[in-house]
Amino acid sequence: MAEVVKTAAIWDEREFAFLEENAATILDSFRAPSNPNDPAARLRPIRSTLKRIVLGSARVKAEVVSKDEKEGGLRNLLNFGHSIGHAIEAILTPQVLHGECVAIGMVKEAELARFLGVLKPGAVARLTKCIASFDLPTTLQDKRVVKLTAGRPCPVDVLLEKMAVDKKNEGKNKKIVLLSAIGQTHEPKASVVQDGAIRVVLSPAVRVTPGVPKDLNVQVTPPGSKSISNRALVMAALGEGTCRVKNLLHSDDTQYMLSAIAQLNGATYSWEDAGEVLVVTGKGGKLQASEESLYLGNAGTASRFLTGVVGLCTPSKTNSAILTGNARMKVRPIGPLVDALRSNGLNVDYLEKTGSLPVQVSAAGGLDGGVIELAATISSQYVSSLLMCAPYAKQPVTLKLVGGKPISQLYIDMTIAMMKQFGIDVTRSQDEEHTYHVPQGVYKNPAEYVVESDASSATYPLAIAAITGTTCTVPNIGTSSLQGDARFAVDVLRPMGCTVEQTATSTTVTGPAPGSLTGIEVDMEPMTDAFLTASVLAAVASGKTTITGIANQRVKECNRIAAMREQLAKFGVQCEELEDGIIVSGRKYQDLTEPKGGIYCYDDHRVAMSFSVLSVLSPHPVVVLERECTAKTWPGWWDVLAQSFKVELAGDDAEVHDSHASKADDIGPSVFIIGMRGAGKTTTGGWMAKILGRPFIDLDIELERRAGMTIPEIIRDSGRGWEGFRQDEAALLADVMKKQGRGHVFSCGGGIVETPEARELLISHHRNGGIVLLVHRDLEQMVEYLMRDKSRPAYSEEIRGVYERRKPFFQACSNYEYHSPYLDPSGGLLEPPADLVRFASIIGGKSTHFDDVQKKKPSFFVSLTMPNVSSGLEIIPRACVGSDAVELRVDLLDDLSPESVGNQISLLRSATKLPIVFTVRSQSQGGRFTYDSEEEILPLYRTAMRIGVEYVDLEMGLSDATIRSILEMRGGSTRVIASHHDPEGKLSWRNGGWQAWYNRALEYGDVIKLVGVAKNMDDNFALASFRDRMFAAHGKPIIALNMGTMGQLSRILNSFLTPVTHPDLPFKAAPGQLSAAEIRRGLTLVGALEKKRFYLFGKPIQLSRSPALHNALFQQAGLPHEYSLFETDVANDVQDLIRSPDFGGASVTIPLKLDIMPLLDDISDSAKAIGAVNTIIPIRSGDGQVRLLGDNTDWVGMVYSLRTAGLMLPANSADKTFSGMVVGSGGTTTRSPPSTLSTPWASAPSIL
Repeated sequence: MAEVVKTAAIWDEREFAFLEENAATILDSFRAPSNPNDPAARLRPIRSTLKRIVLGSARVKAEVVSKDEKEGGLRNLLNFGHSIGHAIEAILTPQVLHGECVAIGMVKEAELARFLGVLKPGAVARLTKCIASFDLPTTLQDKRVVKLTAGRPCPVDVLLEKMAVDKKNEGKNKKIVLLSAIGQTHEPKASVVQDGAIRVVLSPAVRVTPGVPKDLNVQVTPPGSKSISNRALVMAALGEGTCRVKNLLHSDDTQYMLSAIAQLNGATYSWEDAGEVLVVTGKGGKLQASEESLYLGNAGTASRFLTGVVGLCTPSKTNSAILTGNARMKVRPIGPLVDALRSNGLNVDYLEKTGSLPVQVSAAGGLDGGVIELAATISSQYVSSLLMCAPYAKQPVTLKLVGGKPISQLYIDMTIAMMKQFGIDVTRSQDEEHTYHVPQGVYKNPAEYVVESDASSATYPLAIAAITGTTCTVPNIGTSSLQGDARFAVDVLRPMGCTVEQTATSTTVTGPAPGSLTGIEVDMEPMTDAFLTASVLAAVASGKTTITGIANQRVKECNRIAAMREQLAKFGVQCEELEDGIIVSGRKYQDLTEPKGGIYCYDDHRVAMSFSVLSVLSPHPVVVLERECTAKTWPGWWDVLAQSFKVELAGDDAEVHDSHASKADDIGPSVFIIGMRGAGKTTTGGWMAKILGRPFIDLDIELERRAGMTIPEIIRDSGRGWEGFRQDEAALLADVMKKQGRGHVFSCGGGIVETPEARELLISHHRNGGIVLLVHRDLEQMVEYLMRDKSRPAYSEEIRGVYERRKPFFQACSNYEYHSPYLDPSGGLLEPPADLVRFASIIGGKSTHFDDVQKKKPSFFVSLTMPNVSSGLEIIPRACVGSDAVELRVDLLDDLSPESVGNQISLLRSATKLPIVFTVRSQSQGGRFTYDSEEEILPLYRTAMRIGVEYVDLEMGLSDATIRSILEMRGGSTRVIASHHDPEGKLSWRNGGWQAWYNRALEYGDVIKLVGVAKNMDDNFALASFRDRMFAAHGKPIIALNMGTMGQLSRILNSFLTPVTHPDLPFKAAPGQLSAAEIRRGLTLVGALEKKRFYLFGKPIQLSRSPALHNALFQQAGLPHEYSLFETDVANDVQDLIRSPDFGGASVTIPLKLDIMPLLDDISDSAKAIGAVNTIIPIRSGDGQVRLLGDNTDWVGMVYSLRTAGLMLPANSADKTFSGMVVGSGGTTTRSPPSTLSTPWASAPSIL
């Protein structure tokens, strides 16, 4: 398919447009299930299409070759995408296919042509969209490419080295095919391109050398506004006449919108000026229902606008139209819009999930008209959809927005203003709030419609003029703009000292001399996205600049206020964060420091473009990391910087590292906690907030605060009853999700799920990567509590009945679940329970176990083989000793219902602190799980993901669809062990038999697990060779084993998470499985486990039982180590001993606890607090150096005793302190108060 796109791109724009129009249909046909009795059936509907594109591609190749019989260079055009594509393929083969590499190569070579100024941005966008529409990758960061290759890097220097051997090259000059338009090339041959330009396009970062030409006067047109582009397409398609749409933003939404309108026979369209102008000829809203479904991918705006549009259709061969999309689209909410359409005469049926696509809309020829009510607190796009379709209703429409203040009023105003430009005048009611009157009519298409540039993006070229003292004009944003950010030039740049000339449709800015900008105070609430641009200008302005009104910028792609403070600090600029803004203290631009390590952009396009502005005046070159993040709104920004502003750019291979991360991008989406009243939501929410370091807000309390009355008073005295309370509750939820959607923890009212709008918000939040946590407890405990609680209104029905009615809502609205067994909600505990701490770290993506266990060799997980965890609660703690994780073999359990499996996980989590490996081993893979359909396995994995296990074992024999479904459930820190077992021993480690399974596991897993059968001893060495080769190539952890007695050597030699058994378990989980102790003994025998010597230092110690205790434990664990006494009262006597290579550690007792400290490298905080050392721990660093750490573990026993006795501080204690008593003698007792510094008992007085 990549080859087909390639030939059209270089030779035939008409064929390229045909590919664009038919991509969805072609892909759907290939994805359709195959009929075993008629394999060709799924391709029959596209037979003529396939014939055309295949013959068309072959025709181009034949024509090119025949015209260049003597190879004069024309044939080189057939290598479009191959110069870079072949270099990528040389690194990523065999995991990434030739066509996939060429697809990425075509995009990169098109970007190169755009950077060189020979190809317009619109053409690059079209090419990229077309390639992506056939499910081909367009970037090395493509998720599938990353999975297939385990993130294998493609260093720029290596790519250039590979490109140097391309047959098209002339000596050292690299030759690449450059497009000049879709269907045309810059030259009738490959063009010579310098390495510097190639490096910029291939590099993850860009180095900006400061300086622009003096007296520069440029005109720059930023990309069109996405919001305006989508609305303009709908109106032009529904209008009468031909409209040339210029500066249209190329996006998924616009492409799907065009294809759908054409499919409904509502308009025709074509491209002019090399894809820069879209010519739309509308048919006045005369649409016909389509027999084929309208596929919209994941284009959310298109789905909402078109749901209203298809209601205008008249019947054709069918009486309805179907709107559908990809898996992600099928969970995005559309319920309120459908409800409004249904209430106005349209039959709309959900075909799968209620509240989401796909939907079937009747061909009713338009809405009935009259009064339409719509809840507008969820999405302004619902409102815009109805407004744009309303002129075609069968009578004038009065649209009433109910449920409170509409969300995003500016976008509603934008729609109304654009409707007026297309001839429909909507009036706002003078008598009724949030009510609009829409007359009947037909849109009249203007001959030309120029989509306003994105006003936020326009701030960057204008700011370059401001900071460098040059002139820049943006030709299509002025005083008549529909966007708030259009005020930036007048409200920010002019007060800072710039000359601003603004007409109705253009803005020109001339900056003062460099260093002459003046600090200002400005409320940027109407243009919050532009505050980043203002901040970098403020960095070089005189005095301080105070920017307010931008609180929402903390919850954008990152915490942008913190991001600006942190990155400006790298230039030596000091900033102070305000609750809703920032104060920037400017300094002379000559004094700006060089930002060491580069500018980290938090994957935020606006951060990157803002700092590129500051870079042009910096006295030092500046490296901006994550160069490609600007593609979200302005893919060609770096080209504009180089071409229009003449800024010198160079590619830089600098990558983003963990050290760049900061609080600006570490806050994560907010957590919303739901559940029945009395389940412990508030208590759990307080704990979660403490664990995650976030603010906690109880939405019931917040609602009462905002209303100025209690909830019973709201229901009883407001006159709106329960219904009004529920509306206020949903409106509050929408408000906090919009304004505080990141970095908070919220507990919701128990009945929040009663409201459809609230359910849609919660579902949307967790479907978009957020956390909605269902907290529940024993039902009888809840009932008992609720009968006592008089602070909330009484239930009007029996409590159990309420729970049963809400239960499916709770499940649908949440993506995680926590059982809260500890609490009395009226009180609470100061310390979060250990299992909640662990659970929060997993679902919050903060668990470090996977990283930690990779550093340990060897590591193990013990495989439990019991039918019920409760029957093994006594065994489990012993069986887990010495292991790093515990495997729950779900297929061996008696009861496989999701509820029972959830209880088994909770029981296991209470019995051990080890991470859980969740495994459902099928019968074909050596387990006991049988199924008729793979659908049967999904509820089990859904349960595991909801409860937050650390690892899930996922069999690679499952279908791609099932694997993807399970992976979509995953969140937080849960890791996937991609496994394949060959219990019949059909695969060989020698002949590549395992390669396909390895590649599949490499694509889907964080850990690869391959288990075969050893028929002879050599099979173990062949396995080891395969494992080592694969790990060297990809670096992904691998568990590779052979089953059977002959394969036990492979278990001994496997160093990462080897599955083990234990003598107390009922039976082994696999033939030949060993215990951890047996493996350690084996490692000792083959010399892979070094014997270490441990000591007790002090005097007198001859009667100590420590050697007997430790050596018994070493023997039991299979360790070769030895613990012995070294009696002395002189610290220097042990100096050589503790530095010997075989020193494993030591216990220290009197009189050396103080004297030993000068001999050590580091002292732990607890040892410093207690003032003595009782343990020496040798810590080996990555370079092999050993540092000796002195620790004191006395306090651990004390705290453990207190906790196991059930001692917890009450959360509502006034000063969080209490009194206690330590009874004993000696140094441990004397120094016990400091030992509690790291515990809740830090300030507890001690009575000796």
